This record gives sequence, structure tokens and C-alpha cells, in this order.
Amino acid sequence: MSARSARVAGLETLREARDGALLPLPRRLARRYGPLRVPVTRARPFVYSNFVTTLDGVVSLNVKGHASGGDISGFAAQDRMVMGLLRAIADAIVIGSGTLDADRHHVWTAEAIYPPLAREFRQLRAALGLPEAPRCVIVTGSGDIELDAPLFTSGAMPVLVVTTATGARRLRAQAIPPAVSIHAARRGSGAIAARAILDAVCRGNVRQRVLVEGGPRLLGDFYGERLVDEQFLTLAPQVVGRARDDRRFSLVMGQLFAPGDGRWATLHDVRRGGDLLFLRYAFARAARAPRRG
Repeated sequence: MSARSARVAGLETLREARDGALLPLPRRLARRYGPLRVPVTRARPFVYSNFVTTLDGVVSLNVKGHASGGDISGFAAQDRMVMGLLRAIADAIVIGSGTLDADRHHVWTAEAIYPPLAREFRQLRAALGLPEAPRCVIVTGSGDIELDAPLFTSGAMPVLVVTTATGARRLRAQAIPPAVSIHAARRGSGAIAARAILDAVCRGNVRQRVLVEGGPRLLGDFYGERLVDEQFLTLAPQVVGRARDDRRFSLVMGQLFAPGDGRWATLHDVRRGGDLLFLRYAFARAARAPRRG
């Protein structure tokens, strides 16, 4: 059975993380996913990411009209359900301007990605004491984005644009919708450090769950600064291949860690939905390569 034709059913739990706080998932959502535990952090945010990848390691075809994760998963409903769940527990969702460009009409809420469980996602957020929607954080060094997209104008979720002083001036030349705020994380122009992004997101409250949805260059910056606590990774049964000059994206772009400084993880969780595998890895902030036996 292909990912595209897999029936919407509960995930089969093959290995389950047993540490952390058990979240109060509504019954229908719990039947679909199973138990979900997350670490309890007191002095810093919990940063996690979620991507879907092909068997040959591609997370985006990087082709106009085919740059989203749907082309990777086969638009699998179970993958969208997991995406919705991970959005539903987030205080903030961080994306780069490239991810916004790939799907300009999308709104990064749980119910937008998987409407059949919209009521359960809202119930879960209420049980966690969270507002109706997480804050969507857009990262853009240049400020070259148009604020008339549905994400900004719909009022479905608050939006924080993290940019530079140069980018902020460009953005403020537009009409700024009521739900949008702009924060200049650095002077002038140029790249914005992942730590500066996280500081902007967590001003006044470091105990937040921050979901990084990409793209791969933005996620690479978070990995580069060792700020990722967990990686949720859906493995789709598809091989897409690469040309010699291919520009298709892998999970992390723009950073080089190995040999010598690879980011090693511990496998915490494995679930199966048809031919898709839902993997969950945990990273120690100062992790080293495993010793050779």
C-alpha cells in the first residue's frame, strides 16, 4: 500500500518515549496517535522540529508548486495529523520566508493542516492552558515579504516577524495588519542568529514549546547553535533521486558538522502508519559521537 492510498487510522506504536509529562490528548486524538509525552524544561524553551523525508533524504523538491512536504509524503493524512498535533502543543511556530513563499496561502495552525481533528486540537490547547492559536514567527533578514497573505490578514493566529533593522524599515512601509508585530533582532542587514530568533520568541517567558518547521537552512542554523532538543521525522516510502546539479533540499542545509562535529541523537519514539514511519529523536545540547565498540 502506498503512502498516498493509506487509510486514515491510528498509528501503531513500536517504541514509545517514557520520560516527560504526559499530555492530556482528547480521546479521539489519543486513539489516532497514542500517548504523547514532552520534556518539562524550566530554565529554557523546548525546541523541536518536524519534517517529512524521502528514503533518499530529500525534504523538499524545491520546485515551484512542488516545494511542500505534501509532495514528499504523498499528501498522507496521517502525516498531516501528526503535523497538526505538534502544532497544537506549540507556543510558537518558527518558519523562514522561503517556507512562506512555498505555500503563500497557508496558515500555520493545527486545524488548517488537518481539519478533521480541529475540535480536538482546540480542546488540547485549552487543556494545556494555551491560547486558541500559537504565534507564528516569520524569519526574514531582508524584510522582503508581502503582508497581504492570509497568514497576516486572516487574524487566525498572531504573527511575529523577526528581521533586521533594514528589513523592519521595508516592512513598515506597508500597511501592517493588527495581528502582526515586527521585531528587529539585529542592526543593519544580514543573517539572523538562531539564538537571537529564540530570544525574540521567548521574551518574557522562556518556558515555551517552540516548533521549527523550516526551511532546511533555518533549521540548520538551529542545529548549528545546538538549540534543537528533539526532531520528529516522518520517513516516507519514496525515492526521488538527484541530478548532478540538483537543488533539492535535505533536512539541514547551509551547515557542515561531520566529520568531527556531527549532531548525534537518541531514538526515543517509533510509530507506524501504513508504509510511513514516524520517528522521534532527542538531542543532548552537548552530545558527542558514540564510542566505537
